[in-house]
Amino acid sequence: MVSAVRRPIIAGNWKMNTTVAEATDLARQVRAAVASHPDYHTEVVLCPPFLSLSAVAAAVEDAPIGVGAQNCYPADSGAYTGEVSAAMLVGLCQYVIVGHSERRGYFGEDNAFVQQKAAHALAHGLTPIVCVGESLEHYEAGTGAAFVTAQITGSLHDLSADAVGSLVIAYEPIWAIGTGHAATAADANTMIGAIRATVADTWGAAAAGRVRIQYGGSVAAANAATLLAEPEIDGALVGGASLKADEFAAIIAAAEVSLP
Repeated sequence: MVSAVRRPIIAGNWKMNTTVAEATDLARQVRAAVASHPDYHTEVVLCPPFLSLSAVAAAVEDAPIGVGAQNCYPADSGAYTGEVSAAMLVGLCQYVIVGHSERRGYFGEDNAFVQQKAAHALAHGLTPIVCVGESLEHYEAGTGAAFVTAQITGSLHDLSADAVGSLVIAYEPIWAIGTGHAATAADANTMIGAIRATVADTWGAAAAGRVRIQYGGSVAAANAATLLAEPEIDGALVGGASLKADEFAAIIAAAEVSLP
């Protein structure tokens, strides 16, 4: 069951999908779904492509829905063609995803670079959603937990306990992203428990008690309730299912049901 102390957070990562018009329409649909349940305690965040941040922010203005960017570069400005800094994101969103497995895998981003991004986002008042997760090879070899906890210590290195407690961690097993094969609820809960224990060992019990840890990886309306019923899981980072307003709304509803 979702913790009564930590507010559950359901974030939709739209990845490289939707035109500006499509993103605006989808944001409005999600807004309507959330507005029909004004007593929702769950925090909802939409993470559209950079080009649609402004339009989505306008579409959900004055609604209980946050906006997140999908990435940032750890410098305020400079000769970094094609990059977007956290300084540029201020006023458009409140969250920024860093360290997603697709960034780590396709673009070679390591833990040290992810740490720079997280620190950069925090310095500009944005909340990082720091992604970690193991490959199929680590999973099958039984080394997943060691790999993921090393990602945590590396990606959050030198951040203060207060900073770590304030951010969001998303555990996304790489072998489950976009494959339709989610981790079992029990396995996801065990891994997230190991992440929280690592935070406690490194940054203290208070930070571990505050930090929200999501599960991501083929989350859908059909499995959300089972996943979110686990005590360590504080929400979900949703990929493909977040592109369908009705399914995303069902996942939010599942988070509400999981509350004590």
